[in-house]
Amino acid sequence: MQVAWHKLYKHPLPENHKFPMIKYDLLKENLINQNIIDESDIITPKPLDEEILLLTHSIDYWTKLKNLELTPKEIRVTGFPQEASIIKRELLIMQGTIDCSVAALEDGIGFNIAGGTHHSFSYKGEGFCLLNDMAIATNYLLKNKLSKKVLIVDLDVHQGNGTAEIFVNKTSKFNKNVFTFSMHGKNNYPLNKEISDLDIELMDKTNDNEYLNLLIENLNKVVNKFKPDFIQYQAGVDILETDKFGKLCITQNGCKNRDEVVFLIAEKYQIPISVNMGGGYSPNINNILEAHNNTFRLAKEIFS
Repeated sequence: MQVAWHKLYKHPLPENHKFPMIKYDLLKENLINQNIIDESDIITPKPLDEEILLLTHSIDYWTKLKNLELTPKEIRVTGFPQEASIIKRELLIMQGTIDCSVAALEDGIGFNIAGGTHHSFSYKGEGFCLLNDMAIATNYLLKNKLSKKVLIVDLDVHQGNGTAEIFVNKTSKFNKNVFTFSMHGKNNYPLNKEISDLDIELMDKTNDNEYLNLLIENLNKVVNKFKPDFIQYQAGVDILETDKFGKLCITQNGCKNRDEVVFLIAEKYQIPISVNMGGGYSPNINNILEAHNNTFRLAKEIFS
C-alpha cells in the first residue's frame, strides 16, 4: 500500500492555519506507530509539472497564483496567506495524488495523506484549496491512457464544488469520461452549490443508517451504470458528529462503515482507487486521527 506524504510546511503559520495542517504530520506518525503502514510504504512526491497542471487549471489563474498576484479578495477567499511556500506545498500535494493514483493501478489502492482539495475551480481557489488534486490526477490518468473512465466519489461534508465546475462541460476533451458524485450537507458550505453529475444533499442531523443507506443505493447505481475503471475517493472525516462545522450525526463506526462501502465496491469490481484525506475539524484532534486511521486499517484488511 503506497502512501504519498511530504513535510507540508517548514515555517510558522498563522494560528488559524495550524490546526487544519498539523493533522497531516500526526497522521503519518500514528500510522507508523500503530503498524498500519511502514516507512517503506511512503512515497515522497516532487512538485507538480506545470504542463500537467494546465490540463486542469487555466493559464491566467496559474500565472497569477505562481507570481503571487492574486487580489486581496481572491486571497481572502482561499483562506491562505499569499506565500511562495504555500504554492510549493500545493504542488507537492498535487503530485502526491498523481503518485498514489499510479500506485493504485498496481496495488489496487493508494493514499495521499493530504489531498482532497475539491474547492479549487479551474480558474480560482477557495476554501483552503488552491489547486484541485483529484481533477489534476484524473486528467493525468486520462491524458496518459492509464484510465478510460474515472469516477470521483466525494464524501466530504462539503460539496466538491470546484471539482463539479471543472468537469461540468461534457463536450470538453476528457470530461465525458469523468463522473462526479458528491454526497454532502445541504445546509453546509458552499452556500451556492455547483452541479455534479450526481449530488446527494444531506439534511442536518443525518444519522449513520440514513447516510449509509443513501450511499449504498446511489454508489452501486453509479458504478453499474457508468462502469468506471478508476475511482478517486475524497474521504473527509468532517461528517463526524464531533466536527464543529459538519452538522451531521455520524459516529466513528458510521464513518468507518462509509469507507468500507466504498472499498468493498472497488474491490468487488476490481477498480483501482486513490484515496485523499480531505477535511476534518473536530476540536479534539484524536477524533480526526482515529477516523483517518480507520480508513487506512480497512484498506489494509480489504486490499492486502
